[in-house]
Amino acid sequence: MNPQLVYALAGAWICAIGLRGFMGEVDTFRRILGANLLGSGIFLVLVAVARRAPDGPPDPVPHAMVLTGIVVSVSGTALLLALLARLHEEHREEGEGNE
Repeated sequence: MNPQLVYALAGAWICAIGLRGFMGEVDTFRRILGANLLGSGIFLVLVAVARRAPDGPPDPVPHAMVLTGIVVSVSGTALLLALLARLHEEHREEGEGNE
């Protein structure tokens, strides 16, 4: 097995775990973690298959897409976690006001 195939299979495995976490969990925090795992697996697959020819240099376009995707996923995760914290805070305040 060549290294590209090993990395692509590992990326597919990480995608499967992330998809299961994203689709199968009820807890919002675990769904966010599942979405991050899914994205990381996709990034790994993209980098693994970024070859023009078996002995040639890698294609720079998928690498640029992965770098851009990492920036977008970090900012999206930060936004989702901030919204989840706000939602948790509001539910906690509603619970205190009813007592």
